[in-house]
Amino acid sequence: MSRVTEKRNIASKGIDERPIREILEIINKEDQKISQAIHSQLSQIEAAVEGIVKAIKAGGSVYLVGAGSSGRLCVLEASEIPPTFGLPPEKISAVIAGGVKAIYTSVEAAEDDSLNGVQEMEKLGLKEKDIVIGVAASGSTPFVLGSIVKARQLGVTTVGLSCNNGTPLSQLVDTAIEVVVGPEVVAGSTRMKAGTAQKMVLNMMTTTAMIRLGYVYDGYMVGVQSTNIKLRERSKGIVADITGAPVKEAERALEAAEWDVRVAILLTMTDMSPEKAARELGPRTLRQLLETRGENDDQ
Repeated sequence: MSRVTEKRNIASKGIDERPIREILEIINKEDQKISQAIHSQLSQIEAAVEGIVKAIKAGGSVYLVGAGSSGRLCVLEASEIPPTFGLPPEKISAVIAGGVKAIYTSVEAAEDDSLNGVQEMEKLGLKEKDIVIGVAASGSTPFVLGSIVKARQLGVTTVGLSCNNGTPLSQLVDTAIEVVVGPEVVAGSTRMKAGTAQKMVLNMMTTTAMIRLGYVYDGYMVGVQSTNIKLRERSKGIVADITGAPVKEAERALEAAEWDVRVAILLTMTDMSPEKAARELGPRTLRQLLETRGENDDQ
C-alpha cells in the first residue's frame, strides 16, 4: 500500500527558507483541502452515524480506538460528550494504545502491538450491540487493526477512519471512511491535515448521532450538564430562548428540574411534573413530547 500520508508535499520545497507569512499561507492552503476530502466520504460517514445511533438505542456502547495522535483525538472526542450532551461516559469512550500515559506523552511503540489491541477489546467485554470505530491516519496501525479483528470476531459492528486509499483497516471494517487529504506540509506529520480531518469527522459523527438521539433541539444543546457558572448561564438562556419565558422563570424551572434543561423546558411548556417529564424523556425526544402536546392542544 502506498501511503500518501507519508509522502513529501511538493508545496514544502524550500519551506525552511521562506518568511513566516509564506509558511502560514502554505499551511492554510493545504488545510483548505480537508473539507472537500471529507465531503467525498459523507455516505460512509452517514452509515457510521446510523451505526452509532443504533448501538446507543439498543443499549450498547461506542468505542473509539486509536494510537498516538489519533488516539488522543479519540480521547478528546469521548471526553466532550457527557458535558455537552449529557450522555453517560460509558456510552462513548476511548481506547488509546499505551493507556492513560499515552494521552500526555509519546508511547509510540504501543501502536505496534496488535495483540495489545486484541487484549484491550477483551477487557471491554464487548457485546454485539456495541460499535467499535478504529481511527488511524495510515490505516495500518497494528494496535487498531488488532482491535478491529477482535471486535469482528465478537460480532461487533466496526467502522474504520483513515487518510489513505485501500488501507488494511478499510478491508477489515463494515464501514470504511477514507479521508485522503494528501501529503502533509511536514512530511509524515499526520497531526496536521490528517489529524484535523479525523477531528472533523469524529465531531460530525458524534454530533449528528446526538442530534438524532434527541440531545439537541433546534440547534441548542439541551442535554448540557450545568456543572459550572458558565454552563448554568447557558442553560438558563437555552430554556428562555426555547420557551419564551423570562430568564428568572427559566432559572426556577431549572432548579425544579435539578438543572436538566429538557425537563425544565417541559415544566415550562406543559403541566408535567419533574418526575413525569424525566420519565417521558426516556423513550421519546423533547421535540416528540412538545409536538404531542401541540397535537393535544389542537384537539
